[in-house]
Amino acid sequence: MGIQNIKVSRRSFLAGTGLVIGVALATRSLAASALLKGTPADAVGPVQNLNAFVRVATDGTVTILSKHIEFGQGPYTGLATIVAEELDADWGQMRAAAAPADDEIYKNLAFGLQGTGGSTAIANSWEQMRVAGATARAMLVAAAAEMWDVPAGEITVSKGRVSHAASGRETGFGELADKAATMEPPANPALKDPKDFVLIGKDRPKLDTPAKTDGTAIFTLDVLADDMLIAMVAHPEHFGATVKSYDDSAARQVAGVVDVKRVPQGIAIYAENTFAALKGRAALTIEWDLAAAESRSSEEIYDDYRRLIGGELLGATDNGDVEAALSGDGITRLESELVFPFLAHAPMEPLDAVLVRADDGSIDCYTGSQFPGQDKAAIAETCGVDPAMVRIHTQLAGGSFGRRAQFGSPYMREAAAVFAASGMNRPIKHMWTREDDIRGGFYRPIYVHSLKGAIDAEGNIVAWDQVIAGQSIMKKTELDDTTVEGASDLPYTIPNLRVRAHQTELQVPALWWRSVGHTHTGFAVETFIDELLERGGKDAVDGRLALLSEHPRHTGVLKRVAELADWGSPVPDGRQRGVAVHKSFNTYVAEIAEVSIGADGGPRVHKVWCAVDCGVAVNPNVIRAQMEGGIGYGLGAVLFDQITLGDGGKIMQSNFHDYRSLRIDEMPEVEVAIIESSEPPTGVGEPGVPPIGPAVANAWRRLTGQPVRRLPIVGGLTS
Repeated sequence: MGIQNIKVSRRSFLAGTGLVIGVALATRSLAASALLKGTPADAVGPVQNLNAFVRVATDGTVTILSKHIEFGQGPYTGLATIVAEELDADWGQMRAAAAPADDEIYKNLAFGLQGTGGSTAIANSWEQMRVAGATARAMLVAAAAEMWDVPAGEITVSKGRVSHAASGRETGFGELADKAATMEPPANPALKDPKDFVLIGKDRPKLDTPAKTDGTAIFTLDVLADDMLIAMVAHPEHFGATVKSYDDSAARQVAGVVDVKRVPQGIAIYAENTFAALKGRAALTIEWDLAAAESRSSEEIYDDYRRLIGGELLGATDNGDVEAALSGDGITRLESELVFPFLAHAPMEPLDAVLVRADDGSIDCYTGSQFPGQDKAAIAETCGVDPAMVRIHTQLAGGSFGRRAQFGSPYMREAAAVFAASGMNRPIKHMWTREDDIRGGFYRPIYVHSLKGAIDAEGNIVAWDQVIAGQSIMKKTELDDTTVEGASDLPYTIPNLRVRAHQTELQVPALWWRSVGHTHTGFAVETFIDELLERGGKDAVDGRLALLSEHPRHTGVLKRVAELADWGSPVPDGRQRGVAVHKSFNTYVAEIAEVSIGADGGPRVHKVWCAVDCGVAVNPNVIRAQMEGGIGYGLGAVLFDQITLGDGGKIMQSNFHDYRSLRIDEMPEVEVAIIESSEPPTGVGEPGVPPIGPAVANAWRRLTGQPVRRLPIVGGLTS
C-alpha cells in the first residue's frame, strides 16, 4: 500500500514548483505528503536540491517548514513571523508546514536532535529563521536583478513585492521562485536592524486558527487509509506488571474483532472499527504477574520519602553556614513540609498513530510527533526495517504539555510493536483512549519538600534550608537538575542557603510535565518566602523586591504586575490577593491572584494579573494566549488534580470525572502585560504555569489563615 491510499477528510493543494531555502544545506529532496488547508503537512511538488526552512511557490505562497510540532503553542505562527520579517513578505501569503523527520537538518539547537520542548521553539530558532528569511530574500533579489539586468542594490522588497523604482518594474515572489532557486545563496545575509521590524512585535492571528475553527484542521484521528484496522492494547492496572496468561476466546467472538496478539506492552486487539476494538478489549480475560509491580500506595510513597529526607542527600546549593544561622540567638524558625502528587498531562487528544507499509516495504507513520527522529528510529528498530525506509508525517496535535516528549519513544514502540505483530499487511490506526492516557504513567513525579527558614529580630530572612525527595526524570544517579531547578538557583539574597535532594526510583514511569521541575519548586519557594516575609512583618511585594536587588528582570515583572493589580489598594470583601514571581526557561513571570472561598469550600479565583518578560515579543497575541493557557492549566492542577495509587499500587483515576480539568466557568479573568525588551526571545509555553499555584495559595493563606501544605488544594483540605 502506498502513500496515495491515505485520505483525510478535507485537503487543498498549493500549485507549482518552488524555491526551498535553508540555513543548513544538504543535497537531498524532501518527502512528499498530503497538504492541510492553508497549512501543508510538507513541501509538495518539485523541490530544488536546497534543504529548506523556506519554500516560495510559484503562486506566491511562502511556506516555512517548522522543525517544531504545532500543538497549540504557536510555533507555526511565530516562526513564520520571523521569516516574513526578514523576507519582507506580506503576512497574507505566509503558511507553515511540519518539517520531515531529520535529526541533523532540523535539530533543535538546544537539544542536538529534532524535538519540541522546554519552551525552546522560538528561542533556538530565532537567529536560524532570521537567516533563512534573509537568505530567501537575497536570492529573490538576485533573481530579479539578473532578470531585469539591474544592480541588486537598486531593488527593494516590501509586502511580498519586488520592485526596481528606476525602471518601474515590479513582480511578486511567485514569478521569481524558479529563477531564484538557481541563485547562489549568500554566506552571510544582512539581517534587519530591530528598529525596522514591521511584523515582529505586532499582534498576528495564529496561522492554524481558521482551520481549527472551521474543522478542516487535520489531526491524526482524521487520517484514514484503505482497509485500515483499529488497534488497542489492554494494559495492566499496576505499573511494572506483565502478562502471566490470557484468554481471548470471548474477545474473538465480538463482531468486528479481527485478531488478538500478545505484545510486550500487553494484549493487542485488532478490529474493523473503534467500537469493536473497545468491546473486544473489554472482553479479554487477563491474569497479570505483579511480582515486579509497584505495590505501594501514594501515601506509603510519601511516608518513604519523608524517611529519605533524613538520609544521604545530593547537594545542589550550599552558601554560608545554614546550621549556625538556624540555631542563632534571637531568630525565629519556620518549618514547612509540602507534598506534591503524581500529575497526568491529560491533553485533549490522547496518543494515536497511523502506520502504513508501502509496496516497497517502507513505512509511513502519521502522528503528532514531538520527537520525530526518535519516533522514526523506534519504528525502524521495532519493525526491523532500515531507518531510511521510515517516513514520519507530523500532524497537528491536540496538546501535549510534555506527554509526547518521551525519549526512546515508548508510545511509538508500542504502536510499532502492534503493527509488526499484525504482519503489517493492513494499515493500523493505533489508539489510546482517555483511560489509557490517564492511567498510562509518564507522570510528573511525586515530590516531598522539607523547608526550614530563619528570621532575625529585624524580620530579615537569614537562613533557608530545603530538601527535595522525588524521582529523577532523567533517571540519573547523580543530581538531576530538573529535580532542583527553580530552588537551587534561588534569586533571593539570603546569606545562608542550602538546597539538597534525594532521588528515588519507582516502577511508575516519570516524565516532564508543563514547566518540569518548576511545577513544584516554584510553588515551594514562593509559598515559603511569602510565609517568611509575613512572619517578619514585610509586605509580600516590597519584601520580595528588597531581596531581588541583583535581579533586574525579576524586579521588572514584579513591579509591573503590582502596578497592574494596584497592589496595596482595598480588596473586595471576602477576597484576598496573593503574589508570586518565578523564572523558568529564561522567562520571567509575576502573577497576582484574587481569591475568595468557593461553593466547594476551596479557592475561587476571580482574576489573575500577569507580567511577563520573554525578551523580544515576536507575537504578543501568542504570548498573551500562552500566559492565559498556562494560568488555566496550572490552576486546574493545583486546585483539583492528582493521580493516586491505592492499596497495592493500583491506579485510581481514569478520566476527566476523577481527574478533572478547570471548567470554563472556573477560569478567572486574566490581564497580561508584556515587558518591552531587546533581549533575545525566550519561551512562553511553560513559564506561565509555576507562579499561579503559589499566588493562589498565598492569597488563600491570607484569606483563611491556613497555609497550603499539600496539593491539590481542594483535595488537600480534607486530607
